[in-house]
Amino acid sequence: MKWKKLLAIGMAAVMTAVFVSGCGSNSAKDAGGSSAAGKKIVVGLDDNFPPMGFKDENNEIVGFDIDLAKEATKRLGREVEFKAIDWSSKEAELKSGRVDVLWNGLDITDKRKENMLFSDPYMDNRQIIFVKKGTTGITDEQSLAGKVVGTQSAGTAEEYMDKSDFFKKNVKEVKKYSDYVSAFMDLENGRIDAVVGDEITGRYYMSKHADSLEAIDSPVGEISTFGIGFAKDNQQLRDEVQKVLDEMKADGTMAKISEKWFGKDITKK
Repeated sequence: MKWKKLLAIGMAAVMTAVFVSGCGSNSAKDAGGSSAAGKKIVVGLDDNFPPMGFKDENNEIVGFDIDLAKEATKRLGREVEFKAIDWSSKEAELKSGRVDVLWNGLDITDKRKENMLFSDPYMDNRQIIFVKKGTTGITDEQSLAGKVVGTQSAGTAEEYMDKSDFFKKNVKEVKKYSDYVSAFMDLENGRIDAVVGDEITGRYYMSKHADSLEAIDSPVGEISTFGIGFAKDNQQLRDEVQKVLDEMKADGTMAKISEKWFGKDITKK
């Protein structure tokens, strides 16, 4: 009987070792392999960038990119955490692993491509013209000659206009505001003829003032594109997210989210 008892103990030890070994294998996969399907995705963002990602009156993080990320992670069967970060340190946050993705109106640039992977572009980042509803004669950049144009200080539009010979020589005045809300209020009140600024910010404001403003769908200056940033060594997550983004484009979900925030589908086709 004693040998049977020893055999039973030995078999139990072997089974325990196999079980522990199996658990260790799964943990390793969760850390970086294909079994990481249930792992939470931490999204790094600037939580003061309406309408891409910002805090509402209830202190909840909302926005276009927030809705996109929620839908994408839902389709992946993953939880999502939105983490406000110092946007100027975004690449360090990503490289260190404190966040898994940067998803917050992030311009795709050659310089950033040196340090991170990007999704395919999902939206153009354009500067366009906004006018008071019923305005005639303003159809593109050249038609701003002789006009008083407003924009936000320290923005892409201001940078472009400061360098443009056309704006220096032909535009009557460029008025610079601390924020776009002030510029749009002056436009609504007839103090300026047009606003040149970020399409995403302007369309968001316009969606709440549809009776008084309209957009001229003609870009001013260069056009950049938004993408989602991933760590250089996280090709797998990049490909997983890209797959569901492609599905969201194909089934119209991305267009619906855009219409919710901008009053129009402005995503890339």
